[in-house]
Amino acid sequence: MSIQNQQTKLTIGLFGFGVVGASLYEVLAQTPTLNAVIKKVCIRNPEKSRNAPLSLFTTSKDEVLNDGQVDVIVELTNDPVAAYTIVTTALRSSKAVVSANKKMIAEHLEELIALQKEYGVPLLYEAACCASIPVIRNLEEYYDNDLLHSISGIVNGSTNYILTKIAEDRKSFAQALAEAQAAGFAETDPALDVEGIDAVNKLSILLAHAYGTIAHPATLLHAGIANLHEADTTFAKEKGYQVKLVAQARKLTDGSIAAFVLPQFVEAGSRLREVKNEYNGVEIESSLADKQFFYGKGAGGFPTASAVLSDLSALRYNYSYEYKKLNYGEPALLSPDFYLRVCISFRNLLQVPHEQFARVEEWVSNDRRCHITGIIHCSKLSDSNWWKQPDISVILYPDGIFETFVQKEQSVEALVEV
Repeated sequence: MSIQNQQTKLTIGLFGFGVVGASLYEVLAQTPTLNAVIKKVCIRNPEKSRNAPLSLFTTSKDEVLNDGQVDVIVELTNDPVAAYTIVTTALRSSKAVVSANKKMIAEHLEELIALQKEYGVPLLYEAACCASIPVIRNLEEYYDNDLLHSISGIVNGSTNYILTKIAEDRKSFAQALAEAQAAGFAETDPALDVEGIDAVNKLSILLAHAYGTIAHPATLLHAGIANLHEADTTFAKEKGYQVKLVAQARKLTDGSIAAFVLPQFVEAGSRLREVKNEYNGVEIESSLADKQFFYGKGAGGFPTASAVLSDLSALRYNYSYEYKKLNYGEPALLSPDFYLRVCISFRNLLQVPHEQFARVEEWVSNDRRCHITGIIHCSKLSDSNWWKQPDISVILYPDGIFETFVQKEQSVEALVEV
């Protein structure tokens, strides 16, 4: 696809007309300067009432994909399997693609990059990470030659909304989740949010643009908020913290990358502390620009549609991702060789194999819950599932990443017995 100038008209084939698709339709109707029109929308349920002419809709994906007048496919479904078929077929048909399906993109990114190169058409997906925050474009353009020390942030608006309601409004997890779903922030399958799957998919995508690292999300250490206990909120408050779900990647001294998604204690004064409800916040630290913080709505129809709109606008200028750190640099490798300072919360002493800790620093228990604070090697989490039992939660401390640490003489057994 070749778009010569900003007067070129975009003819769009849209897949999905849910919260984001309907919002995009409304926004395009209000943005005539973009000179873009949706010719056809492919949907699954033709009986559902929609705020658009019936003639606009079809249930045949081939009617949209094979239309020679359609030069841009916008994929906004919630089905990663269908999205894969739609996107790969469109790329092989030399149609530009805009997608918001982070799971599909994260799991097939290497193949999708190869298809873009083979067929000479772009796939843009700003909406797949942090909705209204242009983090991918900034990593691609502003930080393309800068050495990134770290990228970390709250990238899932649904879990952040839930945690805000629990911490500030004293809602139960079930109540907060129901509110998030009613507001349209949570995924159709809430497990994608609360188990950290959505966040780790986004981290996988960000790694490619930040460090040139292609990593399937299943290979990244991650946990969500489903296992957090109400006692964890109390424990955090007593120490002056709040709990947030944070995705992060940090360059180690040997040039490799530590990357994971975990609940984290956030202290007063942290920028992430002020990121509430469905908002996202991402902090990027580099050797030249130091720390910069990006903040905006990370969920909802119009915030996500704004990112799709930005990608459509960019297509008019022949924009495509160059993947500069992957194609022109030395892609960084992921490493499990680092330590984490964590609080592990559990109910029964026998649930936690204490020998997994390199050092135990604190033990707190009452009739409801036990909390162990200590240093644990990443491999003790990434290579086993003992900590993923329903009654165990793992929470990272602020600045809780270490490449090495000094072993204290006091043994784990001695501390446990105190």
